[in-house]
Amino acid sequence: MTKELFLENSYQTSCEAMILTIDGEKVILDHTIFYPTGGGQEHDIGWLQQGDETVEVVKVKKEHGAIMHYVRNPEKLSKGPVKAELDWQRRHGLMRHHSMLHVLGAVFYRHYNSLCTGNQTYMDRARIDLTGITDLTAETLKEIVAKANKEILCNHKISTRIVPREEAEAISGSIKTVVNLIPETVRDIRLVKIGQIDEQACGGTHVKETREIGRIILEKSKNKGKGITRLELHLENG
Repeated sequence: MTKELFLENSYQTSCEAMILTIDGEKVILDHTIFYPTGGGQEHDIGWLQQGDETVEVVKVKKEHGAIMHYVRNPEKLSKGPVKAELDWQRRHGLMRHHSMLHVLGAVFYRHYNSLCTGNQTYMDRARIDLTGITDLTAETLKEIVAKANKEILCNHKISTRIVPREEAEAISGSIKTVVNLIPETVRDIRLVKIGQIDEQACGGTHVKETREIGRIILEKSKNKGKGITRLELHLENG
């Protein structure tokens, strides 16, 4: 199984690895810094360098439990040592927008007991689906986003920890709700904590402190039915 270095350090931009298999455009490494699409977060891109050859990593996804790195010109590679390097600009944009969604979700949960039912994180924008806020006016939504921006300026530290599933399930509130959606086969749960305002089960990449996120801009909201509202957002200078 590929060791997922991004779970330990979202800021690591390169690593030495071994190519274990090459199957057409799909490459499996023993270690990777590349995040595969999942949990609403898009995949990383970057490069693999082997000797004098460099190939692009254009997509990363999990298939049957294995992390597949889709590359251009796979014929330039062979099994053995390789250097992996991230497109940092894309990764950092994903980290900032992902952390933004956690802060925003925490504010909505605190004020409206609202839960996130889905999200999508891109390099330059994000969206989140929330329960129980369909009756809010546009002005009230802007006020809540302002509260989230205020939390961001408090510069809360962001950290992660791994706990047994039973411990995560014993935590009340939104953490328990999210954990219940994770397959029973997953016995160790990674929790992402933002200061004292939020802690969620999450396997994605995040910044170290909230001020790095920047200022949230609400683009629009729409009613998705069944008591769910979708917010579309981006970050100033993001």
